[in-house]
Amino acid sequence: MVSDLPRRRVLRLPVLVALVLGLLSLVVLGAGLGSSFMPPGRVLAAALGQGSGADGVILWTLRLPRVALAVLGGTALALAGAILQRVVRNPLAAPSVLGITDGAAIGVVSFLWLFSDSNNNLTVSIHWQPLAAVIGAAGFAAVTAALALADPRRGPLTLILYGVAMAALAKAAVTLLMIIGPIYRAGQAMTWLAGSVGSAHWSDVAVLSTVLLCALPLLVLAVRPLAQLRLDPDSARATGLSLGVSQVLLLLLSVLLTAAAVAFVGAVGFVGLIAPHAARRLVAEGSAAFLPTVALIGGALVLGADILARVIAPPLELPAGAITALLGAPLFLFLLVRRSAVVA
Repeated sequence: MVSDLPRRRVLRLPVLVALVLGLLSLVVLGAGLGSSFMPPGRVLAAALGQGSGADGVILWTLRLPRVALAVLGGTALALAGAILQRVVRNPLAAPSVLGITDGAAIGVVSFLWLFSDSNNNLTVSIHWQPLAAVIGAAGFAAVTAALALADPRRGPLTLILYGVAMAALAKAAVTLLMIIGPIYRAGQAMTWLAGSVGSAHWSDVAVLSTVLLCALPLLVLAVRPLAQLRLDPDSARATGLSLGVSQVLLLLLSVLLTAAAVAFVGAVGFVGLIAPHAARRLVAEGSAAFLPTVALIGGALVLGADILARVIAPPLELPAGAITALLGAPLFLFLLVRRSAVVA
């Protein structure tokens, strides 16, 4: 059988161009949706400062922050999933599956619960929120990994099973925090549980984009170790890779990206599972184009989910996380059944 790797190498640039154009189309469509629809021509005119003053205010104040936050959040979650799948050598791995997303949600909900007043105003700076998410995500990731490593009967699905259990524990803890806390704090918590970008602000976009910019050099440096991790452990070490150190550092990068995204877009699930699998259908996983492809698909996925959430049942706005779960849960079950069949 002839390998399709040469064909996929040739298709890298067209694939990336198509994904960029598709994402830009979704950006224009998402920016046009709202209480009054703004056609693409008006969106572009307002973005260039050539439209009416009202269009410019609506676009730059209300709609573009939401679109930008969806794209950035999806990008971060997708990259986190791609890194995680390679580090743990399991295609079922994803931040939402291993409890990392829910751990970050606990951090955010706890932050809101502890530092909000009766008027829904934070008593500390919002810039501490990502740190709370990082602490929650890192804590749950560490516990999940420790449980899996300590299990003497561990097998190919051990980490996934512990991750599912930890995710359930995190969801229960968040529910408990909502029940014992005042109603106004429960309302804030529901935003993160549902996964929504409806209350986006430019300050949110600025913080998340800063995290991604800081992570960019690390992602560039991670390309080679991720390619080496495709080999078996002995072969990876033979190429000069410090296996343990690389896995820990890449896992920390995945946790950071997940926590930053969840801090602002909520517990949007399965993006880190869907995007890497979709990217593998388009480009070779070991190529330099793989992570950019994953990032573009992730951004388009969350933005597309947010668009669908707004048009399915107007004037109600469904949470974007519900749409990604509808897509991701069946994929996870399919992969789990197929992998169980292979193991058996």
